[in-house]
Amino acid sequence: RIDVSGEGYGTSGGFLEKSATRDPHSLSEIDQILQAALLASDARLEPDEESPNGYRMIGDPTEGALVVAAAKAGFWREEVEQAYPRVAEVPFDSTRKRMSTIHRSPNGSSPHIAFVKGAPDIIIDLCKSIYEDGQPVPITPERRQNIENENSKLASEALRVLAVAQRPLDAIPEKVSAETVECDLELLGLVALRDPARPEVAAAIQTARDAGIRTVMVTGDYPDTARAIAQEIGLLRENGMVIHGTQLETLSDDELDAQIDQVDAFARVSPDHKVRIVEAFKRRDHIVAMTGDGVNDAPALKRASIGVAMGITGTDVSKESADMILTDDNYASIVSAVEQGRVIYDNIRKFVYFLLSCNLAEISVIFIATLLGWPVPLTALQLLWLNLVTDGAPALALGVEKGDPNIMGRPPRSPREPIINRDMQVGMVVQTIVMTAVTLIAFQIGRNESDALGQTMAFVTLSMSQLARAYSSRSEIYTLLRIGVFSNKYMQYAIVTSTIGMLIVLYVPFLQEVFDTIALSAEQWAVVLPLLLLPTIVAELTKPFLQRMHAREAAKATP
Repeated sequence: RIDVSGEGYGTSGGFLEKSATRDPHSLSEIDQILQAALLASDARLEPDEESPNGYRMIGDPTEGALVVAAAKAGFWREEVEQAYPRVAEVPFDSTRKRMSTIHRSPNGSSPHIAFVKGAPDIIIDLCKSIYEDGQPVPITPERRQNIENENSKLASEALRVLAVAQRPLDAIPEKVSAETVECDLELLGLVALRDPARPEVAAAIQTARDAGIRTVMVTGDYPDTARAIAQEIGLLRENGMVIHGTQLETLSDDELDAQIDQVDAFARVSPDHKVRIVEAFKRRDHIVAMTGDGVNDAPALKRASIGVAMGITGTDVSKESADMILTDDNYASIVSAVEQGRVIYDNIRKFVYFLLSCNLAEISVIFIATLLGWPVPLTALQLLWLNLVTDGAPALALGVEKGDPNIMGRPPRSPREPIINRDMQVGMVVQTIVMTAVTLIAFQIGRNESDALGQTMAFVTLSMSQLARAYSSRSEIYTLLRIGVFSNKYMQYAIVTSTIGMLIVLYVPFLQEVFDTIALSAEQWAVVLPLLLLPTIVAELTKPFLQRMHAREAAKATP
């Protein structure tokens, strides 16, 4: 077993055997397998001054790792292909799980040679011999068992394993196909690749789990590899299942539906399997986001509720089939997008909730006063001021809230839930009643002296209670002390500007005539202040109860 050191696409690194440096050319088998893997790949390594390693990879990352390993041994594509020109190929297919290339051979008894790389379980079955000590020897049952054991061992270490083989050809088949090329192969060896998960993936998976979002791995890797990777990144639950593609084919739709909520990883899957998996989740009333990068992923991306294509490694077909393109190919970015989506949706709800409760209070004040036969508590210009200045600026500030502290700790909302849900509807009714009541109380207190004073006190009470209410509307369940009174600077600008504007309307003589207001004395402010704070106090006192209720719902929904 030979290890290759290094990281990324840089060519620095070497070959190790039992931690000791090994010359790769000291074993002919190493030269053979590296050249074969290089020639049976389409990826290219190109110099790049902007890259930290000095190179960039064009093509599939898995093939890229093979090309880099060959480069570390001194095998560069241009030189090797000059010696072994490619004359034909059988492209990679996700169903066959292998690819082949045919080259002119500069030496040996055969004028041409085919190189094949792909899934070990498939390649091994196509081989009649294996290279040992520079010579092909028949694959006996004992040798086959040893190869399969080594393959399983590597897969259980979270390594992606490929088999590399060759076949000397006296002539190029008249019809180049898998059937005519990929048979009677000579196994050169196994290549194991480590594709470590990004450091942020494990934390992102846990964040998604806390948010009530299940992450399921769908991969072409072996079950042992899939299980090891799933355990490494914290995806595999204690009783989580890993299902092989062949097992999936034996399950009916009903059987799959019954098991799918217990499955954490699907291994050795084909494009058709991906479509079945998506449809099974959708039958369970799940909202399904599917990622993919290949042409064969397009049907599953189309069938998913949200198709997510890879922006770096994704094909044009996958990008056209997707609803969203992940520009950095990073799973953690999907979780971040979910968080931002929740923030935006919450802010829309806060915006609508605040404006509706304020407008309903304004309507209720006029309506109830009319029913009681009282004078009109608010003039037309005062109502216009309330709608444009008092309501408008804070509502816009609510649209840029950063989000609740535990926004990713609650379960997904039901797609059938209205934008103003039951809790908000109740809150809207309560706030409308309280704001209407305090406004009419202020109006009546002021009327004892004059109608003008009553209108002014009603105007000030409703206006300032709405501004105070805007602070409380910043979170449905968290108190101002938890989210921070001054954490939204735009809200500060809106409140200060609206308050200054209202004071100008109250105390500038010219505007007093326009808005039918009179200056309030200190005693009158002492009456108004407790009234205008009451709606916010009521809202803040109900939040701890809502928070406990939401916490219980989140605990039930955690996958």
